[in-house]
Amino acid sequence: MSTVVFASVVRVKDGLPLSASTDYEQDPELQETKRHLKTLSKKLSQLPDRCSLKSGSYNVNFTSSLGVGYLMVCAASYPNVLAFCFLDELQREFIVTYDSKRIGGVVRPYSFIEFDTFIQKTKQRYNNPRSLSTKLNLSDMQTEIRLRPPHQLSPDELQALNGCSRRSSAKYNGIAPTQMLEPASLSGIVSCVLTVLCGGLNLLRGVHAIESILQNDGEDFNYVMAFFLGTAACIYQCCLFAYFSVWRNSKSFLSLALICLSNMYLHELRNLWQILFHVAVAAFMTLQIRLRRPIGKAPDYNV
Repeated sequence: MSTVVFASVVRVKDGLPLSASTDYEQDPELQETKRHLKTLSKKLSQLPDRCSLKSGSYNVNFTSSLGVGYLMVCAASYPNVLAFCFLDELQREFIVTYDSKRIGGVVRPYSFIEFDTFIQKTKQRYNNPRSLSTKLNLSDMQTEIRLRPPHQLSPDELQALNGCSRRSSAKYNGIAPTQMLEPASLSGIVSCVLTVLCGGLNLLRGVHAIESILQNDGEDFNYVMAFFLGTAACIYQCCLFAYFSVWRNSKSFLSLALICLSNMYLHELRNLWQILFHVAVAAFMTLQIRLRRPIGKAPDYNV
């Protein structure tokens, strides 16, 4: 059956998906084709602005302009001219709806997921020729395709692109250098400020302890170490809150334990309320680190 099966909009410079249609097809061949589409979406900057790829019973067609790529999967029997008319219509609407500055500034996948409504409606129209109202424009697109035909990607080109993608992902395997965190909440910002305050108090008391040691040889140097370890743990908690890292939650609990131990050691120099304040702030910060989760892929990110 000649149909448009799937469509997506991505940012050319990094392949970030901006919007996509939803579908529930479980055909293995279609899933393989959508994996090809995902590879292509990350390499649009290296490809011509209009391309086609034959993938078994399906075709992948895409076009790119002004830093945005528009991709679609359709049945192999679907007319080429209709496919690129479909992409051209998505492009015109997307350019009118979103400005380039906003497109360049987004960091989350599917930031323009509301555009999916337009994609779905357009897909329905192009899958029903009787309701298709763009027949008058087909001659223009036919002429354009005849004068400047889409580049037909070969299996060798696709294999080369797949090889580049695998090498790139292997290079960063396990360290997730570009993993983003959810926006910081107000409580998270407050906890970060309080943690910095506690770190500053520990640092100040540590400096005073050093001065006391220099003036009196009988002072315990371990107090200095306890103050500076507390400062380091506070700074590390702020880093864990601000940036993603592997075993982030476990590291936050270790930092909390270190702060608790250092305050227990300093019980002779601090009263109960001071110790409770430092431990409570550390526990609050640990909770905020746990609540601020990495940004995951959208559930339908299966292209």
